[in-house]
Amino acid sequence: MSRKVLVIAGDGIGPEIAVEARKVLDVANERFNLDIEFDEALLGGSAYDTVGVPLPDETLEKAKASDAILFGAIGGPKWDNNERHLRPEQGLLDIRSKLELFGNLRPAILYPQLADASSLKPEVVSGLDILIVRELTGGIYFGEPRGIRTLENGEREGYNTYKYSESEIERIARVAFEAAQKRSGKLCSVDKANVLEATVLWREVLDRMAPEYPDVELSHMYVDNAAMQLVRAPKQFDVLVTGNMFGDILSDAAAMLTGSIGMLPSASLDKNNRGMYEPCHGSAPDIAGQGKANPLAMILSAAMMLRYSLNAPEAADAIEAAVSSVLDQGLRTPDIFTEGDTLVNTSGMGEAVAVALKQ
Repeated sequence: MSRKVLVIAGDGIGPEIAVEARKVLDVANERFNLDIEFDEALLGGSAYDTVGVPLPDETLEKAKASDAILFGAIGGPKWDNNERHLRPEQGLLDIRSKLELFGNLRPAILYPQLADASSLKPEVVSGLDILIVRELTGGIYFGEPRGIRTLENGEREGYNTYKYSESEIERIARVAFEAAQKRSGKLCSVDKANVLEATVLWREVLDRMAPEYPDVELSHMYVDNAAMQLVRAPKQFDVLVTGNMFGDILSDAAAMLTGSIGMLPSASLDKNNRGMYEPCHGSAPDIAGQGKANPLAMILSAAMMLRYSLNAPEAADAIEAAVSSVLDQGLRTPDIFTEGDTLVNTSGMGEAVAVALKQ
C-alpha cells in the first residue's frame, strides 16, 4: 500500500531545502521499498502570489488526503504589509489548526561533530539531547478576542487572549508524559503560574495527571527561569512541555545550543500521529537563492516523518546515520562552518547525505 506525502516548499529558502530532502527521500524510497507517492502544493507567500490567499483550498484538500506533509519555510518581508489574514504565517497557523496538529515535537540534539559550533562551551552542551513538546493549536496565538482597537481617548490598543481548556492541556500532557516514558523518565513543565491564570490551570492539570505515570518524574519551572537554565545548564533537561508561545521561544533558544537552528527538525502531530514535518528555522529571505542554506534540518525532518507517520523507523535511522557520516567527513554549510572544515553549498550537502545513504 502506497504512502502519500505532500511536499510544500513554501517561501525563501524553502524550495532549496525541499529539493535536497527529496533527493534523500528518493534514495530511501528505493533502498527500503517504501512505496512513497509524492505530491506538491502551495502555502504561504508563494500561494498568496499565485492564487491570492496563503492557504488555498486545494492545498488543504491535498493535505487531508496525505499520510504526511513535508514543509519547508514560510514568509518574508515581501508580504509584511499584507492584512493579517493574508499574511503567509496565517496560512501556516490555519493548516495546523484545520488538521488538528496540536502536538509539536522539537528535538534539540547536539551532534558531537558540532560541539565547537555551539555558542556555549563544549563542556556545557556536549551530549545534549532535549525534546521540547509544544502545544501548537491553542494559547495566545489562537485565542479570541484579539485585534487592534481605538479607545475613547483616541489611543490605539492591541490585545490578545491567552487561554487553554483542560482538554487541550490534557492531550499535550499525554504526549509529553509518554515521550518521557520512552526516554529518561524526566518531564519538566514550563509555565508562568505566578502571573498567568491560564498556566495556573496548566500546572493543576499536569499535577492531576502525574499519578497516571508513576515512572515519570514531573517538575515545574517558570518560563523565565527555564530560558536562563537552557543557556546555563541545558543538560539538566530531558523532556520539556509547554504552551504555544513559550514553546516557540524556548525551542528557538535551544536551537542555538546545537550549533545552528539549521540543524533542528520538528514534527507537528494529530491524535493519530499523522503530521506535518518542518525545520525549526524560518525562510531566511536574506540568503534565499544563494546556496547558503543548511538543508540538514529539513532532511532530519524527513527522517522524523518516516519514523512517526510512515512507520519506517529503519529508513529514519539510516537517514540520521547518513547525516552523522557527512558531518564526520567535515562537510559544513556556512552556519556550522569552523576553521578546518570543508565548506559546501546547499546542494552539495544534500547530495552528500544522499550518497552516504546509498552506501
